[in-house]
Amino acid sequence: MNLINHRPELAGLPEPKGKPGAEGIVPRIRRAALALLWTLKPPRLWGVPGTLWVLAKHYAGLKSKDRLPDPERALRHPDGLAGICTDLSAPTLLAAYRKGLFPLAHIGPQKWWAPAERMVSFPGSVHISKHVRRLLRNKQFRVTFDSAFGVVIRACAEPRPGKLPLTWIRPDIIEAYEALYEAGYAHSVEVWDRQGNLAGGLYGVAIGKAFITESMFARRTEASKVAFVVLSCHLQHWGFRLNDGKRYSEHLRSLGFRLIPRREFNTLLAQACSVPARPGHWSIDPELDVAQWEPQPRPGEA
Repeated sequence: MNLINHRPELAGLPEPKGKPGAEGIVPRIRRAALALLWTLKPPRLWGVPGTLWVLAKHYAGLKSKDRLPDPERALRHPDGLAGICTDLSAPTLLAAYRKGLFPLAHIGPQKWWAPAERMVSFPGSVHISKHVRRLLRNKQFRVTFDSAFGVVIRACAEPRPGKLPLTWIRPDIIEAYEALYEAGYAHSVEVWDRQGNLAGGLYGVAIGKAFITESMFARRTEASKVAFVVLSCHLQHWGFRLNDGKRYSEHLRSLGFRLIPRREFNTLLAQACSVPARPGHWSIDPELDVAQWEPQPRPGEA
């Protein structure tokens, strides 16, 4: 569906380009070279033998007969590698997320991951900085849900200043998550400046009452944090139990995420997935005043 022609707030934004899943030979070679540099940097280098062993078992036909691997049997080196992913269809992705698995690969086949520790945020324990609170009160940005999913996921794949221009958000991931979006399980948050430009946002997946934040981006200072706070306010209002950020980062820590052991995460995830989901495209609740929102932790979340 051409979202830009159906949503007025997308006027002037570029239409997502390229055949779904397609990647030219030159970009693939460039990706391979960058991925090699990324892989050979310690401590990631120590995970190469384990990765090669998992690949060898897979291509030798020695993999588990189960469609999805057991997250509790994931490798320690590299941390969380559980198996090879050959199917990115919506049903498989949803089943994987319910087990605590997620796909990721910079090069080669997609792989299932379940790190020993997960970076988790509880909607009632979100950190809202004074600056972000001020931006919300002054209405410096306008926030929407599910208005430009294709644009947001491609923006998340763009190179970050000062970092290696390598992304795991490959064309096959974009195709798979756009299908998940059309099915009503993947969602985007868009942050617009006063001139109508896309200033930042994030996208993720909702299963039961759990949200998995896949990636964020910001073209204006604090725009991704505004996206996260607005989303978290809605998640708490809708009864969501947790937000999974997957791996540790300083950015996630500043938002209130914290590390918990994989077994504890999977227990919380199972509880969240036992609650009916909220499928379909989301929209901002006009009755929620996010600028005045004071997160209230549930017992055990602080």
